[in-house]
Amino acid sequence: MKDVALEKLLRFTKQFIKLRTLGHLWNALKKLHYADVATLIEYLSDSEKKIVFQLFFDRKLDLPRFAEIISEIKPEIAVEILSTFDLKNVVPILNELSSDDAASLIALFDDEFQLSILKKMKNEDAVEVQEQLSYPEESAGRIMSTDFLALSGSTTAADAISAIQLAGEEVEVPFYLYVIDDEERLAGVVSLKQLILVKTKMKLRDFMNSDVYKVDAFTDQEEVASVVANYNLLAIPVVDEYNKLVGVVTVDDVIDIIHDEATEDIYKLAGVTQDYSVELGMGKSIFKRMPWLFLSLFTTSLSALVITLFKGTLEQFILIAILMHIVPAIGGVVGNQTIAIMVREIVIGKLEWKRSKKILLKEVVVSFGNGIVIGIISALGTLMIFGKWEIGVIFGAAIVFNLIVGAFFGTIVPITLKKFKLDPALASGIIVTMLTDVLGLFFFLGISTLILI
Repeated sequence: MKDVALEKLLRFTKQFIKLRTLGHLWNALKKLHYADVATLIEYLSDSEKKIVFQLFFDRKLDLPRFAEIISEIKPEIAVEILSTFDLKNVVPILNELSSDDAASLIALFDDEFQLSILKKMKNEDAVEVQEQLSYPEESAGRIMSTDFLALSGSTTAADAISAIQLAGEEVEVPFYLYVIDDEERLAGVVSLKQLILVKTKMKLRDFMNSDVYKVDAFTDQEEVASVVANYNLLAIPVVDEYNKLVGVVTVDDVIDIIHDEATEDIYKLAGVTQDYSVELGMGKSIFKRMPWLFLSLFTTSLSALVITLFKGTLEQFILIAILMHIVPAIGGVVGNQTIAIMVREIVIGKLEWKRSKKILLKEVVVSFGNGIVIGIISALGTLMIFGKWEIGVIFGAAIVFNLIVGAFFGTIVPITLKKFKLDPALASGIIVTMLTDVLGLFFFLGISTLILI
């Protein structure tokens, strides 16, 4: 939904709720796509969200559509709303959700409410949800769907097509048909295109692809997303330790993973925790940001320490003090640009030591080239403004040096953090900023002292 349309819809929705003309609101909402309804709900206040949900319950919104809306809302928001309603209203919706969506929601309820929900759910659905909750958070087992179709290799193409037709909407979109052996172990995969092009009497084992891309149920979701993206898959099977097919992760889930992981990394690069949002209260926002501000205060204090070492130089040459802040600033820009490149490589799983050495060499050479050009221009500009060639040489040389420093540490720091199993997105920015500030100032003031004094 476009921002203009969302803003208009949000304004009308709030007006309908304020005037209590809920009949008009119902007529408007039931015509919208479920994804648009979900987006709208996320922008409402807590009391307005509850009124909209109560309207859905009172007007008996059909369960499949209700479930689609719930599956599109952020799980934290959906749980917050649903927890205010009776179980008799909540459980039918959870029964209608796919097992992975139901598990992701139920996991966010408190333990007592979880048990109450599972007792009220259909036995088959409850078992599936409990099995998925047994897997680690953010693993393939937690995000997979157990609503898939798997057939024996002895099944003919005609019977396989009939099985798909009979399964209907009970199965996730059948991009692929999975073939299993007598012990339910994954043996191969058949695309729908293959299925409709072969002769109807051919058995699946005769034309299936036995070289199947698959992931273990305990595989991290980022790695799952990387495999799907790298091999352009529409779905990927999930197996247990015995190669038994236990679920399927579809591309729509992968898109959500990529979005969530990218959001998490962007927040971390900015020094903000992943659960931070504009809707968070002021008190909690202060609490969550403060530790990173203290860390930044400590690292920037190191720059002040370097400056005090060259107090005599600054007292004698005021021009140095005027230009001093520019050198670390431009080095920090290069460092953060390089960090963004490195973190992306790490997230998509393309970073290996051999490749990282090539990236390091490239970034240093590029920064050296940029430094030469910018350094010369800066030196000439300084000479024209202040009329002192010494200041121009010092300023230009310091810029060249700090651009190389920014590129070097912007590459090395994320790799080092990854090697020690630390999150490179979380601390790279602060560390690299500290290094470019401290080393940039040290070189700038050091060479100034040598040349001018």
